[in-house]
Amino acid sequence: MATLFETAESILESIGNPLDVSNWVEVTQERINLFADATDDHQWIHVDAAKAKDGPFGSCIAHGYLTLSLASRFLPEIVDVRMKMGVNYGCDKVRFPAPVKVGSRIRGRGDLIAAERTKDGGVQATIRVTVEIEGEAKPACIADTISRYYF
Repeated sequence: MATLFETAESILESIGNPLDVSNWVEVTQERINLFADATDDHQWIHVDAAKAKDGPFGSCIAHGYLTLSLASRFLPEIVDVRMKMGVNYGCDKVRFPAPVKVGSRIRGRGDLIAAERTKDGGVQATIRVTVEIEGEAKPACIADTISRYYF
């Protein structure tokens, strides 16, 4: 169940707190191929299972940017912000410590690391999304996502 925020003040009062964890998502070869088509990144480590089997990871792996893009899927499961409108403002400090092999399950874990009022009446929140790989010690991605919420 997502961490609930109903007001700007509730976000500001929660700086430094861990948030919720999303559901697991399987990273299939089909998802990887669709991302490759969308981005024109068809490098063999992502889309050629036969060649990737003999490569450094032993199988195809997800694009790092595919893993990062799934943060937008995980965030609504991590936080439930009861707002009038919200916008993605950007990301800081994105890293990819471990590859996501095809067939792996991943999820997002959130931490509210910063929040401040904006001049236009909103709240800018920085949520660190750590994308965990089921059964692995290292995360697939760590990204400080920045969102603006208007109540």
